[in-house]
Amino acid sequence: MKRLLLFTFALSLFVIHANAQYTQDLITTPEKTQYTQTSMYADVVDFIKTVEANSDLVHVESMGKSLEGKDIPVVVMADPKVSSPKEAKVSGKPVMYIQGNIHSGEVEGKEVLQVMMREILFGDKKHLLDNQIIIFAPIYNTDSNDKLDVEVRRSQEGSPEKTGVRANSQGWDLNRDGIKMETLETNALVTNILMKWDPEILVDLHTTNGTWHGYSLTWAPSYHTSGEKGPYDMTWDKLLPEVTKNVEEKYDVFIGPYGYQNLRDGWPVTAIYTYNHHPRYIVNQMGLRNKIGILSEAFAHERLYQRMNSTHAFVTEILEFTNKHGKEIAAVNDKAERDAINLVKTQAGKVKKGVRFEMVYLEDIPNYRSYEYIPYIETDSSTGYLSAEDMGYASGSDVKLVRGQKIVTLHGIKNYSGFKATVESTLPRGYLIPAELSYIAEHLEKQGAVVKKLTKTVHATGEAFEVTEFNKSRRQFEKHNMVSVEGEYAPVSKTFEAGDYWVDLAQPLANLIFYTLEPQSDDGLVVWNFFDEYFEENGIDNGSVEYPVFKYFELK
Repeated sequence: MKRLLLFTFALSLFVIHANAQYTQDLITTPEKTQYTQTSMYADVVDFIKTVEANSDLVHVESMGKSLEGKDIPVVVMADPKVSSPKEAKVSGKPVMYIQGNIHSGEVEGKEVLQVMMREILFGDKKHLLDNQIIIFAPIYNTDSNDKLDVEVRRSQEGSPEKTGVRANSQGWDLNRDGIKMETLETNALVTNILMKWDPEILVDLHTTNGTWHGYSLTWAPSYHTSGEKGPYDMTWDKLLPEVTKNVEEKYDVFIGPYGYQNLRDGWPVTAIYTYNHHPRYIVNQMGLRNKIGILSEAFAHERLYQRMNSTHAFVTEILEFTNKHGKEIAAVNDKAERDAINLVKTQAGKVKKGVRFEMVYLEDIPNYRSYEYIPYIETDSSTGYLSAEDMGYASGSDVKLVRGQKIVTLHGIKNYSGFKATVESTLPRGYLIPAELSYIAEHLEKQGAVVKKLTKTVHATGEAFEVTEFNKSRRQFEKHNMVSVEGEYAPVSKTFEAGDYWVDLAQPLANLIFYTLEPQSDDGLVVWNFFDEYFEENGIDNGSVEYPVFKYFELK
């Protein structure tokens, strides 16, 4: 009997050893520490070095350097290997880009991308490279990752014990920098990923800030606003529904649409509300770039291993979808680009597009998961924010809500994740920028726009915007006192000289340029103080001032 037991034990060790796929240096920090710790920057770099040394399907490069001099590692996986965008284009395979750690306290994306590198290159997911090229940037916010504190992410309830801080080392939120581009990281992302590798899809991996819905992960598409609708429709109507269904069926994990509940409306909630549409968020900017963007938000109150599990399932099924439908996605995005250019060529001066938007009802969610809330009465207190009458209780009582432990399914919940234009502006053929505002032209070029210098005098017919109200916030946001202007466009003809800047809007980034330059845009360059000095020097405090960027319909 003893011999039989010893033989069985030895056999089990042989089976375990025979099935082992990974070496010890491919086990992540959370896995090594029972999910009590997250990877440090050096851990991620060492992991990537191991991957690079042991796989012939990997190309590693730096997106750029942080303020503290750390490289932002980028891992390009392809079968066969590709080492440049030119090789990627020759392969005919679309490029998919996924990043983690834009907020260093939200760690599961960073960890999951390491796990998935291991599985794609050495495990059972190599087939994901059959029809696509996959790029991972697991540790986008390199500097802040190692600035650990127990107080950073209270909603994660000590799992892991410590995480890095939210802002980068320059003090900015990297996910509010898409338009102003003040951070080294955003400039690196735009230049060395979006412009260089031209991915068809960008997935940004986050964790919620604490809302108590009943999902392990919530998602959102790129809210394209003034962009073309094709990439959004592909994401909302096809990609996200299929991925959501597969995650539940394959992993028994429930995921659903991103949204906040408003408990001031009582319980049960009747609606959820998404975040705003601004392209300062890199996911939203992808829609203005004629590409697909997806926001992933793991549920903060689950343990790290659970958040990693749901994020892993979501990313896996996205890549399964893109591996199957990559060429279809690329065709949708290409059409969006052609449509944007064609609209300028055929309808400039004739159509209007939105520049300011409000959140509106989109559709009902038939079955919505939420933690249950329990109403109770404080008969002697006046601090309850829901009246007893609203809750069906006796007059004169106050009612409060406390979260229960049970997840319930609510029916017919209104999803406020649509956006309606409140201000529109005529789409021009292009813009003309005075030579003295060269920094505006340079900023557009950083975003990837084509800007040319005039070599001769031109006569332009179009519209000039007269700013009659200049409103500057007293409260800072991201170190900016944000601006909004009011006024009117009026038809006018102008002459511009050699050395001034010319932006022909019939180009791939037409929608981003339009949204960025329009003075009444709710997230354009005016908002982010790019024109403050000009307005102040020209006497905005004493009267109206003409906006210096001219919108033309015809050039001669």
